[in-house]
Amino acid sequence: MKRALMTLGVVILGLATASAAGANFAGTWALDKSKSEGLQGPMANAQSSTLTVTQNDKVLTTEVKTVGADGQTAPSQPFSYNLDGSETTAEVTGRMTGKAHNKVKWMNDGKLLEITSVRDLSMQGQDFTITIKEHWELADDGKVLKIHRTTETPRDTQEVKLVYNKK
Repeated sequence: MKRALMTLGVVILGLATASAAGANFAGTWALDKSKSEGLQGPMANAQSSTLTVTQNDKVLTTEVKTVGADGQTAPSQPFSYNLDGSETTAEVTGRMTGKAHNKVKWMNDGKLLEITSVRDLSMQGQDFTITIKEHWELADDGKVLKIHRTTETPRDTQEVKLVYNKK
């Protein structure tokens, strides 16, 4: 009886842990510009954009590689997120430099991942903060990744809906 209760407890704990972990977004994803909405600037004009996601029980890491209209690959930077909701920080490089403070939160019983990145940046001697909030969701039996991104800058707020197909 004790052994049966102990086994049942381990199974329940395992199920709780699995459901807390949420969806698995790992894979290589190609941006579908025809289904995405609100694309601007380099992303709107890009020949292609690929999102690579690695994920384990503890960390999700992203890297975007974009090939511009001129055929040149834009510099990319990986970002990592602790899936337990604790903050990660990363140095931001490129035209804008600074520090990103990243957090995630599972929503909708682990089906939706909210990623928030507050970036304290500097460009040409000007300091400013950009806040990026994304909602990630899988569709079509995991073949499609939908990302709803809201970016707040000192100038305005922009929204974009990105649709990626699994490669």
